[in-house]
Amino acid sequence: MTILTTRDGTEIYYKDWGTGQPVLFSHGWPLSADMWDHQMLHLAQNGYRAIAFDRRGFGRSSQPWTGYDYDTFADDIAQLIDHLDLRDIVLVGFSMGGGDIVRYITRHGDSRVSKLVLISAVTPFFIRTDDHPDGVPAEIFDAIRAGITNDRAQFLDDFNTIFYGTNRPDSTVSKGVLTQTLQIALQASIKGTIDCVTAFSETDFRKEMADIRVPTLIIHGDDDQTVPLAPTAALAARIVPGAQFKIYPGAPHATCTTHKDLVNQDLLAFIRG
Repeated sequence: MTILTTRDGTEIYYKDWGTGQPVLFSHGWPLSADMWDHQMLHLAQNGYRAIAFDRRGFGRSSQPWTGYDYDTFADDIAQLIDHLDLRDIVLVGFSMGGGDIVRYITRHGDSRVSKLVLISAVTPFFIRTDDHPDGVPAEIFDAIRAGITNDRAQFLDDFNTIFYGTNRPDSTVSKGVLTQTLQIALQASIKGTIDCVTAFSETDFRKEMADIRVPTLIIHGDDDQTVPLAPTAALAARIVPGAQFKIYPGAPHATCTTHKDLVNQDLLAFIRG
């Protein structure tokens, strides 16, 4: 397997397909690089080098007890980029992974980055606070942590419903996709799965996102029951200078699967543009 060992001894699995300008993907919670298969295949077939990694604690990467915070995730990405000597990179982050790549840019600089794509991302700020009243109530995240601690398998199986929007009458998500998603999620460290809920809900990216200077594309579904559009993508589009903002009507959170052809089309057009 392709493995990077980080400075703190954590093993990060990654896959590296195709040749050309590199596109680096950061996955959502509690998934792995495999969530990007549709996008990686499409880009590799169209002349790009598609790279996706399993975040520490998830997928095929090792499961340290600590380090589930965005500074550490950004440092892991920086080490992978250095290890592969990637330049002129397009960074693509889904859901929690949007925070990874934003923090990479603001912590390590954008000298190796050409463009940024945020898909269904939690950025810039997820949780409700006094100065962010549109955010999601803290009690929701408390319930997520409790559900994982009590019966992770059943909680994640139930979570698929709002993740993919299968509670909507026009849903066409297959049983196989739901089975695969649960299988991927249960590979992860339970400690990392719990700790990441705090990371993706409580990390405030508002100030740093105003400093982003690379071309940015933001994609979000307007029927996202997992990461509501208003406190995340809609706000990010106002904060990031010059950002392109595409709203997918009726799309749930898992746009990379449910709207994979549209995501692939928009992603390729943005990279080529």
